[in-house]
Amino acid sequence: MSKVWFVTGSSRGLGRSFVEAALSRGDKVAATARNTESLDGLAAAYGDPVLPLEMDVTDKAAVFEGVKRAKEHFGRLDVIVNNAGYAQVGAIEELTERELRDQMETNLFGAVWVVQAALPYLREQGSGHIIQLSSAAGLIAMPLGGAYHASKWALEGLNEALAHEVADFGIKVTVIEPGGFATRSGKNPDPLANGHMAELNPAYDGLRQRLAEVAGKQPAGDPAAAAQTLLKIVDSGNPPLRVLFGQGFYPMIQQAYADRLKTWADGQDLSAEAHGNLDQEDR
Repeated sequence: MSKVWFVTGSSRGLGRSFVEAALSRGDKVAATARNTESLDGLAAAYGDPVLPLEMDVTDKAAVFEGVKRAKEHFGRLDVIVNNAGYAQVGAIEELTERELRDQMETNLFGAVWVVQAALPYLREQGSGHIIQLSSAAGLIAMPLGGAYHASKWALEGLNEALAHEVADFGIKVTVIEPGGFATRSGKNPDPLANGHMAELNPAYDGLRQRLAEVAGKQPAGDPAAAAQTLLKIVDSGNPPLRVLFGQGFYPMIQQAYADRLKTWADGQDLSAEAHGNLDQEDR
């Protein structure tokens, strides 16, 4: 049975690959982008199964209207893919309030608006699958990515809570955590070159230089292969809550989690001291 998808950020990158994979196998897709001209090729290639929608995820009213149009057009919604987002690059000291708020408006609040708009339809159906594009950056943190990390770490917690909230309605949630994918000119994108850059403070030039020497050096994944894997996940009767897409970051994530567990274990004496020894009647 074919599925109906709603995909944000469909103009390029992984979002475009997801849309093309779904359409190629006979599914229907409401594909959103800030400029629908970027979707003209999809409409020409696939015709009626694709519904191009002009939508900026930071515009809450437009998101609710876009989801409503998709539901009315296709009659149902099966797979919601929150893919729209970007990376704000800069040291914490360099970030302006506007840059930090804009990062959260797109990556976090935009995803929330899509979920809130879609959930009433999915609950009424008693089914649906919400796919959230997070990142390996939602699991570990590195210098100059504080704003981006903050948005993706927030999405990780938000969607874990969401999964528990909607399970009784027959709705599934999966968080996809990609590493680097060859979404631009066949290369692994360098976030230090391709992200939104804050105004540079010379105090961090040395750090920037060291990071530039290793940035984008992880093995680049194939977006088409990622799309086929996503199809497998949405067809699963018991999909995972989290999936790492790509190779290269797993050892780093393993080490990061091992370090956290060791830090908490080493601090058990401090934890006990902080707890104190109040008797029950003193509470």
